[in-house]
Amino acid sequence: MTTNNTSGAVAAATLDTSGLLCPLPVYKAAMALKTMEHGEVLELICTDPGSLADIPAFTRQRGDRLVEIDDRGTSQVFWIEKGTGA
Repeated sequence: MTTNNTSGAVAAATLDTSGLLCPLPVYKAAMALKTMEHGEVLELICTDPGSLADIPAFTRQRGDRLVEIDDRGTSQVFWIEKGTGA
């Protein structure tokens, strides 16, 4: 479990999709979130710059909460809290 974010959110799971391009990070995040309980946080690591637009749209569509985004230049880290509707 990691807390390398300013919100203090603790990730129940980490998914590293480094090197994968859209739509794979979104697809793999959906599969990971499917196995998680409401309120648990997924730490998602991406290297696809398109994820900065794709992941926020994905979380809105599913009803999840995007806790935080950390754009590290060559990678992006998202903390996603699973919502009740997903």
